[in-house]
Amino acid sequence: MHAAPARPVRTRLRLGAALVAAGACAVGLLSGPSRATEPADQDRALRTALQELVNRPDGPPGAIAVLQRGRDVRVHRAGVADVESGRPPRAGDHMRLASVSKAYSGAVALQLVERGKLRLDDTIGKRLPRLPAAWHKVTLRQLLHHTSGLPDYTESPEFQELLTSDPRRELDPRSLLDFVADEPLMFRPGSRYRYDNSDNIAVALMAEAATGVPYEELLRRLVYRPLGLRHTSLPREYRLPEPYLHGYAVEPGQPPEDVSTVLSPSGVWASGGIVATPADLNAFMRAYAGDRLLSPTIRKQQTAWIDGASEPAGPGRNQAGLALFRYTTRCGTVHGHTGNFPGYTQFAAATPDGTRSITVSLNTQTNKTLSPQLLKRLRGVEEDFVCALLRR
Repeated sequence: MHAAPARPVRTRLRLGAALVAAGACAVGLLSGPSRATEPADQDRALRTALQELVNRPDGPPGAIAVLQRGRDVRVHRAGVADVESGRPPRAGDHMRLASVSKAYSGAVALQLVERGKLRLDDTIGKRLPRLPAAWHKVTLRQLLHHTSGLPDYTESPEFQELLTSDPRRELDPRSLLDFVADEPLMFRPGSRYRYDNSDNIAVALMAEAATGVPYEELLRRLVYRPLGLRHTSLPREYRLPEPYLHGYAVEPGQPPEDVSTVLSPSGVWASGGIVATPADLNAFMRAYAGDRLLSPTIRKQQTAWIDGASEPAGPGRNQAGLALFRYTTRCGTVHGHTGNFPGYTQFAAATPDGTRSITVSLNTQTNKTLSPQLLKRLRGVEEDFVCALLRR
């Protein structure tokens, strides 16, 4: 069914560019057997850090962080999930994961490599011969590493024009690369790093070609069901499951504008379309960045780090693996992914053994183009949370 036109919004004409650039505090416990108590001063510092983000003129209406050590899970939050109702963010609120979705496509592809259905050296020419011949030598490894050289379809003027004319338009995810099918590679595959939304679209298409199974079903079989993720999905339409963390466009001096359902996620699909709750995101990242989903052999391939940052950059020094990033902070190292989408900014990471994890979610978009000062402060807050996570 074709979606009704989106209501006019201040941000409508910036939606294409946003994709390219891609209250009171509280702390609580999720259900679980352990109720170990954080030191009071650390709790207070984490609450203050989130509240300071919310208090900024360019800051989000709300923020929520899930911090888990072993079976002890704590939720820190500030501000509101919904400006109209004033209710606080909750770990059961659905939200857009933005480019953290790329980690899910990595989880699918690397498990298929594990099972012999795909090889990291499989090429686009072998698996997706309908795509331009100029792209045929690009490998799955290079796609996952963001060293493919594929042109980014989200930078296509035609794609951006479609978004701005009807942001809720439902696009065919399997045709997204057609927007740049007449363009050559941007550089020789494997010769440099460039974060690129086209890469994970091609990854999902290769997974489908290797199995004959739709990507959405592969997610269910290989990710959602094994990990018990009951509140994770890859929708095509603009609506969000209830309850949800409302996403806002924030401009200093103006009221926050709800953009939660302004844009159809079909235009980002495997590169940015997944919806999940903070609790589900935390569970996924513990398994993916830890040792639950992949064998040591595949994890060794996944963690062959090169220079490269996620978008937006995460805390500390960023390095790129296969659909995973390493964040080296002043307190230690975690593996994970970040993302940004109109109304949302995400950071999710875990220790390499999967025993400790952290997610930080804002209900506004920030990146180096839209709000560089907010991003700078956010990265500092994320590092503070990583330090709390790694505390002995």
